[in-house]
Amino acid sequence: MTATDLLAPFQWLNLPESAGGPLDVIFSVAFLRGLDPAEVVRRFSRGEDSGHESDFAELDEEAYEFVMETGGGDGGGYVGVFQAGEWCVAIEPFGWMAGLHEVLTEVSRGCEVVAVTRHGYAEHSFAYAIDGTVVTGYPLRCPYDRYGSDPDRLNGFMRELGMGLDEPEDDAAWDAAGEDNYPTAVPRGFALAAKVTGVAFTSDMLDRPMLVGPIAGR
Repeated sequence: MTATDLLAPFQWLNLPESAGGPLDVIFSVAFLRGLDPAEVVRRFSRGEDSGHESDFAELDEEAYEFVMETGGGDGGGYVGVFQAGEWCVAIEPFGWMAGLHEVLTEVSRGCEVVAVTRHGYAEHSFAYAIDGTVVTGYPLRCPYDRYGSDPDRLNGFMRELGMGLDEPEDDAAWDAAGEDNYPTAVPRGFALAAKVTGVAFTSDMLDRPMLVGPIAGR
């Protein structure tokens, strides 16, 4: 199977703003192992809420209203969580909190978290944390710019997805890296998350019942 084949299931997450994808161009998706959905909501809300049963349409509406009320600088304000095998999936429309270092380290205490953020007006990111420590992460467009306690932990998976892991050495190499990384950054991030978790975040997952709750400010 080629890298292109591995990215195909995640192209729906890479749609331009004009295409009107269900998650638009700003969102985070976190995958958490070792917690149930109610505990995931409690962690995002800092213990204030265990979530209410809902669906993606309501989650999206609540997040949109939050953005309209706050001006968008505080993200979407809500998260929707459901179980997928051994992992919970937490969707954050219009938001990026799951990818922030201070949130990721807090939410990952005693568990394992993979977070992928698409931000059409800032930086896309990937981060993998275990028990309060960021093991490895990188800006999605710059797979050679890895950080964390073990930044090379996922290099094997990243190579399988066709990522260039060495920093370009000259102008031509920088140009080639940009042409390769920019259009594929988001699908590669979600494909990498699937490699780590075994959970492929596909569009039909938005049809699942979920627990929805607020995200507490940090």
